[in-house]
Amino acid sequence: MSKIDHALFSAHEHALEKEACPQCGSDLQIKNSKHGPFLGCSAYPSCDYMRPLHHHGDITKILSGSECPECHRELAIKQGRYGMFIGCTGFPDCHHIESLSHKDNTNIPCPSCHKGSLVERQSRYGKLFYACDSYPKCKYAVNEKPVPQACPDCGWGILTEKKTAAGLRLVCPQKKCGYKSEPL
Repeated sequence: MSKIDHALFSAHEHALEKEACPQCGSDLQIKNSKHGPFLGCSAYPSCDYMRPLHHHGDITKILSGSECPECHRELAIKQGRYGMFIGCTGFPDCHHIESLSHKDNTNIPCPSCHKGSLVERQSRYGKLFYACDSYPKCKYAVNEKPVPQACPDCGWGILTEKKTAAGLRLVCPQKKCGYKSEPL
């Protein structure tokens, strides 16, 4: 029979220590909500202290040689609630942020406002869509890839590529129109 080495367990004794609530002195415990885990006071509801378990916006790497276009401080790669992004190190004084992923500019003019152009974006769930780069002034967006060709029925500025059982078709994104090309 082998002996248990108790030195292996002493390194993790701090994990069992409880943290005291800064408001009332009771123990903090990990609780869950629909937004994820958090630390809350064990004396709830008489004490309503809580704090996030994970801090969002933590700096993971400072981008040396980069400069914020608003306040001229360095930029950093940060971890946020929707993933990684580039943000100013002067936060909260400066709120400049940039997407970490490169936006694929389609060079197709927006058919709604005629000022911006459609760019590829990604939702927080990872789905690709195409939206006007003049957002929030123009909120036009389509889910399928746009094609710079006007609709022959209604004259709308773009068509979209849609995969169907019959094959790839060009479809008008206007719901009132309903135009579908023959399979390509």
